[in-house]
Amino acid sequence: MSRLVLTDANLIDGLNPPRPGSTVVVENGRITKVAPGPVASDTVAPAGDDQVIGLDGRTIMPGMVLCHYHSTYDNLGPSPVPIGLDHAPPYQALIAARNLRTALECGFTSVVSAGAANDVDASLHRAIRDGLVEGPRFLPGSREISTTGFGNDMTPYHWDLRALGGMRTCDGADEFRKGIREEIKRGAKVIKLFVTGGHGVVRSKDFEEMSREELAAAIETGHGRGVLVRGHIVGKQAILAAVRLGIDIVDHGDDMDEECVELLAESGTSVAPSIHFTEVMRDVVPGWGSIASRVHLGEGRPYEMLTHADKAGVNLVIGDDYGAQGLPHGSYAKELETYVTKAGIAPIDVLRWATVNGARLMRREHDLGTVEPGKIADLLVVDGDPATDITVLQNTSAITVMTGGRLRSGTL
Repeated sequence: MSRLVLTDANLIDGLNPPRPGSTVVVENGRITKVAPGPVASDTVAPAGDDQVIGLDGRTIMPGMVLCHYHSTYDNLGPSPVPIGLDHAPPYQALIAARNLRTALECGFTSVVSAGAANDVDASLHRAIRDGLVEGPRFLPGSREISTTGFGNDMTPYHWDLRALGGMRTCDGADEFRKGIREEIKRGAKVIKLFVTGGHGVVRSKDFEEMSREELAAAIETGHGRGVLVRGHIVGKQAILAAVRLGIDIVDHGDDMDEECVELLAESGTSVAPSIHFTEVMRDVVPGWGSIASRVHLGEGRPYEMLTHADKAGVNLVIGDDYGAQGLPHGSYAKELETYVTKAGIAPIDVLRWATVNGARLMRREHDLGTVEPGKIADLLVVDGDPATDITVLQNTSAITVMTGGRLRSGTL
């Protein structure tokens, strides 16, 4: 097969500062060469049937990874209907397919679920794999799993609902083991636990929804079946307990402090801070004051702690509660800007969170996350330099997306 040779590119490879004037060669879906200088150099001698495209200084970078994603969320919040029961499952599948396609067009070539309703994620994962719908690489998630009466289990008892929707309640270690095995049987590759309240949930961040025995059983069961386990965890003591028990991903982690950072860095546990949701709620959602009186939004999070965590080697990743009220699917790249403008993280470091760190969370750092020979050619070509201006990634018309070397969105 002929090679695709992209030359005169501003290369952001995920490992080094940007390198203008670079050439990247793709063959059989993988990157075969990365070289400084033009295509005519000895290191990248063109063959007669090569497709050689000059990018005129456009940026090549790895495809990004959304590591906290709710495919079935659709303006979640205003409706009193329980999570996951707002639409019939077939309609939710169509919503999820649209959202996953949107993520791909926005430059996110991989997506990791943080929970979805009605086994929709598992079906979409299969549909993408089989080519029935267009979407990114996808790790499907379970329902939100926690104990009876947890922060999102607000359905009045007299409704007597039988449908699980987006939530599964378990009580005691044995129920958690069985519930998680059932979610994995249904196709989940990521188990989502609600460990504490806080961060948009009515219960306080210090309220622990699960006992230590239940948490240990859940993590052990997930790992025993080869899946990732993540948790909505806000309070410090719960962060420490979950990390010591081996949880793979901490969602939010508002009370993360120096002790937490040290343990997170040592363990390799990933953290999805998801601060963009709280900023949106403060800035653009009407009636934020009344909402804030009912839920706990990002309390206790000093932004400088994210800088400290990044320098300490914590695997910080991108992703938030898209599909919630005021945070529509498709606005993903604004989160990257939030980390730059609110938390003071350098754009090149935020790009590392979105690429290298995301691949590490997926356990795919061997073949994704950087632009290097041997890696799968999940690539973005961007008009502009996101290492200088992170906001260029908010313009989908400026982004060309490839997965496995195949053009999926935009033009070269």
